[in-house]
Amino acid sequence: MGKRLTQRARALRQQSTGAEKLLWCYLRGKQLEGAKFRRQQPIGEYIVDFVSFPYRLIVEVDGGQHAQAREQLRDRRRDAWLQEQGFTMLRFWNNDVLQNVEGVIETIRNNLMKGDTPS
Repeated sequence: MGKRLTQRARALRQQSTGAEKLLWCYLRGKQLEGAKFRRQQPIGEYIVDFVSFPYRLIVEVDGGQHAQAREQLRDRRRDAWLQEQGFTMLRFWNNDVLQNVEGVIETIRNNLMKGDTPS
């Protein structure tokens, strides 16, 4: 499963949504509080949109399909498992990122600041 998941993550990086591309412009290269983020990163059996391993922070950017009941249940299970692994989850709608990227960045920054400083 590991190789297949890695290949899927690579494909997702190449097929990023406009909201993901915009957010990545702010997260890459340790631009935000010096936090290193990875995008479309496999963790366990899941692929997360953005993760900072040192800060144990995951950022998800969701499209309309995540409003469907089946997807919401799947997201809750996934989030619960990731939280059990010690991650903090932040979820934003595509529209939030596209229309208020400054607010999204501020929320991420606040979560980085309240988290433990990486060693």
